[in-house]
Amino acid sequence: MNIKMNISRFYHFAFLLLLLFNFSCFQEMENDDQDPVDNGPIILQEAFPNLSFSRPVDFQHAGDGTDRIFIVEQRGEISVFQNDREVEDKTLFLNIESKVNDQGNEEGLLGLAFHPDYENNGFFFVNYTAASPRRTVISRFQVSATDPNRADESSELVILEFNQPYTNHNGGQLSFGPDGYLYIASGDGGSGGDPLNHGQRPETLLGAILRIDINKQEGGGNYAIPVDNPFVNNEEGFKEEIYAYGLRNPWRFSFDPQTNTLWTGDVGQNRAEEIDVISKGRNYGWRTMEGFSCFDPVSGCIQEGLEMPIWEYTHSNGDRSITGGFVYRGTEISELQGLYVYGDFVSGRIWTLDFSDLDNPVNTELMRADFSVSSFGTDQSNELYLCGFDGKIYRFAYEK
Repeated sequence: MNIKMNISRFYHFAFLLLLLFNFSCFQEMENDDQDPVDNGPIILQEAFPNLSFSRPVDFQHAGDGTDRIFIVEQRGEISVFQNDREVEDKTLFLNIESKVNDQGNEEGLLGLAFHPDYENNGFFFVNYTAASPRRTVISRFQVSATDPNRADESSELVILEFNQPYTNHNGGQLSFGPDGYLYIASGDGGSGGDPLNHGQRPETLLGAILRIDINKQEGGGNYAIPVDNPFVNNEEGFKEEIYAYGLRNPWRFSFDPQTNTLWTGDVGQNRAEEIDVISKGRNYGWRTMEGFSCFDPVSGCIQEGLEMPIWEYTHSNGDRSITGGFVYRGTEISELQGLYVYGDFVSGRIWTLDFSDLDNPVNTELMRADFSVSSFGTDQSNELYLCGFDGKIYRFAYEK
């Protein structure tokens, strides 16, 4: 009697287990057929709500694993703080206001780049404008030997200088490429319409992306020319520092960390803003062309040998000045993965460019900020941020 009851209970229990197993499999099959989870709209979230800045123009991290953020302010200051939304204090990392000329709207301390071996050598580089004469200065500084959150302001070593004829179009971006060389964005020297035609004159350092080797010195200077720069040993008098030219004002470029592709936004004159993929030795057309159209002359310009943009947008919707961005390679915003994210300084509009088919890129408006979008940046995890001229730093996030 007890044996039969136990056997009966065993089979009953086994039957229940079988039912549960089948139900679980059915649920998994149903889940497999379901659409991906909707994470909600992408928004701009104040990244560090307890901090504020004056005209922040660059967002960088040191690449040393400390997860610190460095914010460049146009007047000549760099602040550092931990990448923590609750952070309440920032430390003044570098103050070179006394050296910086920021009288023009596009002048000032404009760029910051940390040496790839910063963790060991403490070297970082800045791009700023100075006066008497008006010029761009590329300098190297070193971190303090006693405080990792402060630079040694007496350690400046001027690497490269070149004169600026006007107060605008100074470029300003600095970045080390995957090859270990320092890339420098140089505008056409300013005014309007490039009156001195610097964009098409590679015998000047203006209107170009420059590339130099700061780990070597040659010719009595504090840098060397990479041996594979396109104009090495040329006989036309072209500047050997030039990597690519024909640019008007490349305000913010970046390297895609996955493909090593160099992207830049190039600010237009009065019709169009453009996005370029930069390749060695190429001529990107300014001032012969503005975007896809002739500029000088206004029609019938010779386009042979000129590199066309990947994308352009016009000034018809209040857009006036492109702020170059980044190809998103973070993990928090899946919808942005592999897209180039950029904005317009004047309108505040922010877009994504899907370039998976370069012959047919797809541009999508993502959002519109109610402030001037001055710069984009990434932290050590490749998450995306932007600097606003409302004094705040924002990050891309899902709306909670």
